[in-house]
Amino acid sequence: MKLTLAEPKYLKESISIISDLVNEAKFKITPNAIELVAMDPANVAMVIFKLLSSTFTEYNVKKETEFGINLTNLKQILRRAKPNDMLSLEFDSENKIKIQLKGTATRTFSLPIIELEEREQKIPDLSFPVTIKTTTNILNDAIEDVDIVAESVSFIANPKKFTIQAEGDLSKAHIEINEGNQTKISTPTDTVKAKYSIEYLKKMIGGSKIANNVTIQFNKDYPLKLEFKEVDKILLSFILAPRVENE
Repeated sequence: MKLTLAEPKYLKESISIISDLVNEAKFKITPNAIELVAMDPANVAMVIFKLLSSTFTEYNVKKETEFGINLTNLKQILRRAKPNDMLSLEFDSENKIKIQLKGTATRTFSLPIIELEEREQKIPDLSFPVTIKTTTNILNDAIEDVDIVAESVSFIANPKKFTIQAEGDLSKAHIEINEGNQTKISTPTDTVKAKYSIEYLKKMIGGSKIANNVTIQFNKDYPLKLEFKEVDKILLSFILAPRVENE
């Protein structure tokens, strides 16, 4: 197996974001993509990652392979990748992953493969009445606004308007995003409202580093799905458990 990536940012930024939620994870390398599905230790959030073979300049995978790795250690190595480096991955004879960064100098690192006992994570089969497509800048600004006042945020969808609001002990934040050129809203006629953790959302909106647009899906007292996607390159999505209020 040898994989070479001319745009290291797709792997570098994704691992940086994922490692904020998950410390150790199992990668699956198929003839079509590098994939990862993992839960955070608190079982609140799931991350789904797919880096397609079409992103790579060299993608030599004969058979499906799985390996566990410490994402914090991987992040530290990938952080050293410069934008114009060629990044290559391969297994070496000592059961390690060899990571090579080739630019003005050639730098080679190796990381041990680790045994992970966890069973394979299954992506839940969810259906969402609400789908909002907008730019990552709009979502990021809104999450940063509500972070000032509270620890949880309400997402409220109406046919022509998406509202993000939070309420602390004394302060409130209320952001209205109207449907327009940058935002498309698909929702039932009535209002749909759900509440989620801002702490988790702050980590997830890092997906803006790999895509300019985001798809937001949710339902009342139901998980939230955020999807960041570059066609023929990368998919990074998150599923976040709701915060259910006791009436």
